[in-house]
Amino acid sequence: MERIGFVGLGIMGRPMVKNLLAAGYDVCVWNRSRPGIDECVAAGAREAAGPAAVAAACDVFISMVTDSPDVEAVITGPGGAIEGLAAGALVIDMSTISPAVTRDIAARLADQGVAMLDAPVSGGDAGAIAGTLSIMIGGAAADVDRARPVFEVMGKTITHVGPIGAGQSVKLCNQVAIAGCLEGVCEALTLAQKSGVDPARMLDAISAGAAGSWQMSNLGPRIIDRDFAPGFMVRLLQKDLRLALGAAQDVEQPLPVAGLVHQFLHQIEAAGRGGDGTQALARVLESLGGTEVRRGSTGD
Repeated sequence: MERIGFVGLGIMGRPMVKNLLAAGYDVCVWNRSRPGIDECVAAGAREAAGPAAVAAACDVFISMVTDSPDVEAVITGPGGAIEGLAAGALVIDMSTISPAVTRDIAARLADQGVAMLDAPVSGGDAGAIAGTLSIMIGGAAADVDRARPVFEVMGKTITHVGPIGAGQSVKLCNQVAIAGCLEGVCEALTLAQKSGVDPARMLDAISAGAAGSWQMSNLGPRIIDRDFAPGFMVRLLQKDLRLALGAAQDVEQPLPVAGLVHQFLHQIEAAGRGGDGTQALARVLESLGGTEVRRGSTGD
């Protein structure tokens, strides 16, 4: 089994590391803050002093951080993985970042004889814990085949979507679809509330039909129970939508609904609630309509 290096031990990275350890992999880790390191070391991981040291101790280096500048810093910046990787190593970036930045990093790694895959994920913290993430992969087929046993520990749906950068493009498509679907769920809930219909019964009536979706089944009940704890934070969806809108601008493709949701979520961030779950989008629709969605309610 190949030695794994893992940098980025947040809400997603920690359970991903634990699943790799449970599968018998030797995992070396680093994170910018101690809690993630301590939790993973307690589960059996080894700690290194930084990304370069992690890279020197592994065959496959995985990054799971927040944004494009973070990935650049971890992989190609001073003290980054590029300083420790040996020729023949494989880098897998599982963050959600710019496709263009991904291609630039891959080109720099290739100059050192190091291959790269971009493999962003969908499924949230629940999928990371259960090892059922959807993984969308860009890169060479031979590298995907090499990494497949590692992916199979962390995910259930593993799809090679194209060359390097394609994984990030598909992930941005995923986020655009999520944003539009969540907007529809929030609009339906507020319409039910203002129409004198119990939103919980509305969800029961339509979730199993053509209107059903992951957002409706999982986030709809949280909204009507006023549970805005994050599975995926508003500020992270905002980052992804900024990337999607930028990519859309590059290819001259309008994304009107994604743009609208992006603006709506600015209101949540302006209220200091960027750490709330994305279901907090409902608060904006409630504000616009002068209502509050509540389980068991049949009107205002």
